[in-house]
Amino acid sequence: MLIVHSDLRDAKKRGPFRWIFFLFLAFLGLFGLFGVLPVSAFATQPLTYRYEHYLFTINPNTSPEWKSSHEVWTYHGQPIEPPSSLLVDGDVLPNLPEGMERHSEKSWNLDAIRATIADVIGRPLSRSAGAVTIARDGSGAVTFDGVGLTGRTVDIAAAARLTVEALDRGVFEIWLPVLETQPQITVSDPSLAAAGIKEVVTIGESDFSNSPANRLHNIAVGLSKFNGHLVARGEIFSFDQVLRRVDETTGYLKELVIKGDRTVPDYGGGLCQVSTTAYRGIWEYGLPILQRKNHSYTVRHYFPEGTDATVYPPNVDMRFKNDTPGALLLQTYEQGTNAYFIYYGTRDDRQTEIIGPYTWDPQPPPPDKTQPTIEIPIGTTKKVGDRVPGLKALWYRFVHRAGAPEQQESVYSFYEARPLFTLVGVEHMPGSGDVLAAPGATLP
Repeated sequence: MLIVHSDLRDAKKRGPFRWIFFLFLAFLGLFGLFGVLPVSAFATQPLTYRYEHYLFTINPNTSPEWKSSHEVWTYHGQPIEPPSSLLVDGDVLPNLPEGMERHSEKSWNLDAIRATIADVIGRPLSRSAGAVTIARDGSGAVTFDGVGLTGRTVDIAAAARLTVEALDRGVFEIWLPVLETQPQITVSDPSLAAAGIKEVVTIGESDFSNSPANRLHNIAVGLSKFNGHLVARGEIFSFDQVLRRVDETTGYLKELVIKGDRTVPDYGGGLCQVSTTAYRGIWEYGLPILQRKNHSYTVRHYFPEGTDATVYPPNVDMRFKNDTPGALLLQTYEQGTNAYFIYYGTRDDRQTEIIGPYTWDPQPPPPDKTQPTIEIPIGTTKKVGDRVPGLKALWYRFVHRAGAPEQQESVYSFYEARPLFTLVGVEHMPGSGDVLAAPGATLP
């Protein structure tokens, strides 16, 4: 797999291991997976565009307007401008002088490619920079007037040029050229300013589209627990410690959570959307991750695979260390179906890249599973698990800081395959010689 960089720096300057890594991907993509094929054979494969954890796919096969052709004239193999006497319309063409040839040559339509990228990538990814005033109220609590989202602008023209280069070279992956701009930030509290709160360090983002009402409620409540939280320089952040108790007394509703081999309602269902959002920001910036666990199986709200962080207080936590030059101040925010963790503080010179997911070992869902229960009305059924295929996923994270060796990390995620799991209501549980009251019920 070859990757076209939007960065102007040469890949060799990213360190010797990085260069070997990209050569390995190139060898694997061209020989290990696909065999030896000419570049033209790859010209219409789907393209993947990368920006942090965002992945966009465009298939040139569905965009015939990308392809165009033009007439080329040559004289003894050298391009020429044809004489006007030879530029005639009609079915009968004049004989060409000896050594002169004309043929049609295929090319890429940059205008059409730009239009597609602007619609598929530029529209959902680009945004204007925000503005926020950070202060404290009379009780000392941190307040936000506005939202400090960074601005994002996709360089459509550069992305189109990279696309043409990728198509010509048989490359399938492109790192998007994206310009980020800081929001307008006013810090009116002297203690926060002294702690280094002056700019956006990183932002965690996730999409919770198609969530049911109780899940939406729990996400909003969970986000509110972290708004205004301050992580001191050198401090270890624990998601569970900040979140604290999760039940009806702290404002949560029952929604689906993963419990063993079942997905059942419990208080706080949906909080993993909050922990995943928090995790993505600090992972993408390059902060040390001290604890992170993926879900038991893949969940559609956390695509792409391997970017999720599940929590279940007090047993499963998400923790990181603040090794930035100052404190980190959290602003949590939701807009539409997007959740945000904005980390304010002081940026340093670290440069971080994440590459993935590389997935393997796909497993089909196991056979459907049915289990009797006395917890639901006799003769009724209740689904407590969907069919979900299993897989393994890997991300690489590279963190480079001036004067220090580059850190290379592998982040593995193992997702189980799950069956369709249905409970059947019975009068008595089997095992004591009783006859099941619900015909057709089977043991798992």
